Amino acid sequence: MTPTAPASGHSYRFAFVMITTLFFMWGFVHNLDPILIPHLRKSFSLTVLQSALVDSAVFIAYFVMALPAGLLIRKAGYKNAMLTGLALFATGALLFIPAADTQRYVFFLGALFIIACGLTVLETAANPYITLLGRPEHATRRLNLAQSFNGLAATLAPIAGARAILVGGTSDAELQTMSDGARQAVLAAEAASVKGPYLLVALVIMAIALVFYFLKLPATTAAAHNAPASGAILRALRRAPIRRAVIAQFFYVGAQVCVFSFFILYASKAAGISQIKAADYLGWGCGAAFVVGRFAGTWLMKYIAPARLLLAYALASVALSALAMFASGAASLAAVIGIAFFMSIMFPTIFSLGIGNAGADTEMGSSLIIMSIVGGAVLPLMFGAISDITHNLQFGYAAPLLCFLVIAWFARAALREARQPAVITSTGSIETCLN
Repeated sequence: MTPTAPASGHSYRFAFVMITTLFFMWGFVHNLDPILIPHLRKSFSLTVLQSALVDSAVFIAYFVMALPAGLLIRKAGYKNAMLTGLALFATGALLFIPAADTQRYVFFLGALFIIACGLTVLETAANPYITLLGRPEHATRRLNLAQSFNGLAATLAPIAGARAILVGGTSDAELQTMSDGARQAVLAAEAASVKGPYLLVALVIMAIALVFYFLKLPATTAAAHNAPASGAILRALRRAPIRRAVIAQFFYVGAQVCVFSFFILYASKAAGISQIKAADYLGWGCGAAFVVGRFAGTWLMKYIAPARLLLAYALASVALSALAMFASGAASLAAVIGIAFFMSIMFPTIFSLGIGNAGADTEMGSSLIIMSIVGGAVLPLMFGAISDITHNLQFGYAAPLLCFLVIAWFARAALREARQPAVITSTGSIETCLN
């Protein structure tokens, strides 16, 4: 690891703030995907299943890059791994410019894949580093707090992205009246609207990378980078919490992607609103519910064991997914916004419970859990396939319903093994989390 100076409370807090910016940025770019899906679907005349390849390109990268990211952390340390992730992130964002110029869907998928490779490295490094950056008993709350800013990005990205990418588009009725050549020219111009937003993202990421280059991160108590690499994967998988967390995270990320990525299409069909208005609901409704849920969950974990809270939230999400399949109008929007609230704590809580007390297996356990994010590539295909087969987008919510049942299983198993009391009496806010 890079730093050599002893860590102080101030250095912990400053490192926490800087790394939290990474959570915000990868949350922001992830939550542009729900804007890209209807935009590219229209520009390239895609089916629901074909448009789901946007998510597949992103989350397959997690499967491919997670283990190399873990090995990179072991060899080069957390800081160098984060710098590598930022470099890949910025490169992929810049590649949106030639992708738009060539007007090829496969090039957009390639740019998204490279961005996601960078995000994989960042998440593999930042998630465990946050849990190690302070007292172990506050690790889950600390990670939920950092991930709350990921949720804030989920609120802002659809609102900003819709106005930068979707505004000014030609309606389907207008397109049908055009000649083939005119229609192709209009759709090509609309595809090019992604260049500005992703160029701005690339510039911001390069600025953050420059700050990290000169930043001294405090050392942690993790010992995994000193452990022998041979057999590290099998050694980590021998830990039941890690095995279960890999399964649960696979299904959680799949559920989250289904809910957010298809929300604009879902809201347009179930509630009969425009895509711009649906994007506003995605940001001010789902995104706001998600970030409020994260902050509220972080606070509730002062009094309720994380695994118990996770179980309650998973069961609530099961019920709301069933409602989303059959409701219409305002009720359908309320159901999905409710899901966004209740699934808010799931990723960081599953992650923290999975690698808790993992010792020398922390980094490889982190890689395996991040690797399971490939669920975001698989479950949306299931959502799309169900929607296409039944000719009803709402029935696709059978996929997230199944996912939340698996998360409830994980939470119940974690409760059985928990060493912590069911009620946590420690108090404090950010200061407590970082001490």
